[in-house]
Amino acid sequence: MCKIYTFDELKEIVEDIDGVVVGVDDWNEDVFKLAPKLKGMARFGVGVDNIDLNAAKEHGIIVCNSPGINSSAVAEQAVALMLSLIRNIPEMNRAVRKGEWPRPMFHELKSRTIGFLGFGAIARNVAQRLAGFGPEMIAYDKYPNQEAADKLGVRLVSQEEVLKESDIISIHLPATDETKHLINKETIQQMKDGVYIVNTARGSIVNEADMAGALESGKAAGFGTDVFEHEPIDLSGPLFKYDNYIATPHVSAETFENCETTSVVTARALLAVFEGREPENRLV
Repeated sequence: MCKIYTFDELKEIVEDIDGVVVGVDDWNEDVFKLAPKLKGMARFGVGVDNIDLNAAKEHGIIVCNSPGINSSAVAEQAVALMLSLIRNIPEMNRAVRKGEWPRPMFHELKSRTIGFLGFGAIARNVAQRLAGFGPEMIAYDKYPNQEAADKLGVRLVSQEEVLKESDIISIHLPATDETKHLINKETIQQMKDGVYIVNTARGSIVNEADMAGALESGKAAGFGTDVFEHEPIDLSGPLFKYDNYIATPHVSAETFENCETTSVVTARALLAVFEGREPENRLV
C-alpha cells in the first residue's frame, strides 16, 4: 500500500508537481494553494472523499478516478472477512497453535440472509461469488439496479429491511455526510441479535465506539473491516480487545491484477491531461 502523506509532508513536495497519483492522503484547499503547477490528479482507485473536488475545480485541476477496476479484488476481501467471521477462523487458528482443540458449531451460509448496504459494482461482485453458497441475499441501494439484482438473485429492499432481516451485513456505500456513522447504536439495535458486519467501503460509515458496545453486549457476533475512520489506526481503540473483531490494513484492492490495471488507467489519465486531451473517468 502506498504511503499516506500528512499535510506537513505534502507541503514540502507539492510546489513543483504537475500531476499526482492519489492514494488516501487528504488533498484540499490548503494543499492546492501550495501547488501552483498542479494540472491533474488521478485517484488510484474509486473513492474521492479525500479530495476536495470543489477546491480542485476552482484551481483548474482535473481529477479522475478508476471506477470498477478494483471490484473483483475488494469483493474477494469482503467474502474472506465474511467467512473468517462466521467460522471464527482467526480464533480457531490461535487455539490450535496453543495446543487447544475447541469444537464450536457454526451456521452454513445456505441458511443465512446476507444483506448489502449499497449494491454497486463491488457488492454485485460479492453477490456473484456468494451465489454458490446458496444464501438468501437482499440489498439496499439509493439508485437501485433491478436488472442486475434479478440477474444475481438478489431482492432489493429498503435500508431498514436490510438492517432488520440480515444475519450478515456487508457495507458498500460511499463516504458522504449522509452515510457518516450510519452504523451506530440506534441502527445496530434494529439488527438481529448475533449479526455479523463486514466493512470494505469506508471507515467513517461505522461508529467504532458503538460497534465495540455491540460486540461487548453480544448484539453483534462479529465485525470484520478493512477500513478505518483514522489511518494508521490507534491500537488503544475500543475494538481491539475483542477476539471477534477482525481488522486488515486497508488491503482489499492490493492485488497484482488490480494494481497493474489501475496503474495503466491512472497513467493514461495523467498523460491525457498533459497532452491536452480529455481523460477518461473525469470527475472535475
